Amino acid sequence: MINLSPWIVYALLSAVFAALTAIFAKAGLKQIDSDLATAIRTAIVLLITWGVVFYKGTSSQISTLSKSNWIFLILSAFATGLSWLFYYRALQLGQVAEVSAIDKGSILFTVLLAFIFLKEPLTPKIIMGISLIFIGMLVLVWK
Repeated sequence: MINLSPWIVYALLSAVFAALTAIFAKAGLKQIDSDLATAIRTAIVLLITWGVVFYKGTSSQISTLSKSNWIFLILSAFATGLSWLFYYRALQLGQVAEVSAIDKGSILFTVLLAFIFLKEPLTPKIIMGISLIFIGMLVLVWK
């Protein structure tokens, strides 16, 4: 029996729901502006996440956030918003497999930025993994 760490289970669930996001979004983007679709998605995500926060009773932690927490959460929100706007537009114009492959190229940027700014290690295993992701991305989008 495989013993999976909780973070692996959450990461796998994230991947499954990200895949569903692409499929549902592509189906929902027919004859609608991609920015409007992103706004609708974002509003629903907002309701769901605040619902979880209130259900868990963690909303009181807002008062404990530091200036640094706020700055980086706001920057993350801007990055997320732009990512979603560009992703939905790309989905509207392209094939899901190709758009998703390029979108997953974010892993390459994430690893590089984590190495530079967060001082996370760049091991041979990580380098090999991101190289394979890059090659896979090229194979999927090569015309």
